[in-house]
Amino acid sequence: MLSFTSAQLDAWLVAYLFPLVRMLGLVAAAPVLNNKSVPARVRLGLGVVVTVALAPALPAASGIDPGSLVGLLVLAQQMLIGIAMGFAMRLVFAAVDTAGEVIGFQMSLSFATAFDPQNGGQSAVIQEFLGLLATLTFLAVDGHLMLIAALAKSFAFLPVVAKPLGAAGWGDLARSGAYVFAAGVMLALPLIATMLVTSIALGILTRAAPALNIFAVGFPITLTVGFAMLAISLQYLSPNFQRFFMHGMENIDLVLRGLAP
Repeated sequence: MLSFTSAQLDAWLVAYLFPLVRMLGLVAAAPVLNNKSVPARVRLGLGVVVTVALAPALPAASGIDPGSLVGLLVLAQQMLIGIAMGFAMRLVFAAVDTAGEVIGFQMSLSFATAFDPQNGGQSAVIQEFLGLLATLTFLAVDGHLMLIAALAKSFAFLPVVAKPLGAAGWGDLARSGAYVFAAGVMLALPLIATMLVTSIALGILTRAAPALNIFAVGFPITLTVGFAMLAISLQYLSPNFQRFFMHGMENIDLVLRGLAP
């Protein structure tokens, strides 16, 4: 008959439970992995499979009783670490969403909305289109595998220990929010400039021909020019998306170093 001591059970819990909680925090916040269309059982199963594969290669954690108050605090700490990693990459996709909102507004398509399964609500069609392109690019460059690799490396910076997290990491994560607006506007800048020139041309046309119904003529022209410029810009979106993803991985590394006790 097999028998286990409480010390052995605690060692197994520490070896697998804390990495699992960090992995589930990443899955809960990271783009693509936290898609609402993916069933919760699938996400939980993914976390378990990845944890079982990674746990033997991780540094051993000792001296933590998972049933004690310290163990519960370390458990919450691991969840926060995973959420911070996923949120750092989620900011990149928020920049793409910002670019889609700005482009849709400039093209007078802000009223055209569709259901967005990623956010679980209504979003502008241009925003959803760019979001789908960014998601496909993220999967094509193995971004999901990069996140799992970053999770495995995070245990080198932040091993499972009963020490408080550094406050600098949260400050770095908050400051990286400025990237959402800067990168979103830069991504939409070519179309913004094109629509500005189009609006100036329509204004001159209205002054030259006051009898012209600008609302009947301007809307089709704005849509045509906007879609034409968007089609021309498609070939340049993928390299920009890849730069965004690399910036997101750099943010993850910066946040992890700042959270190190």
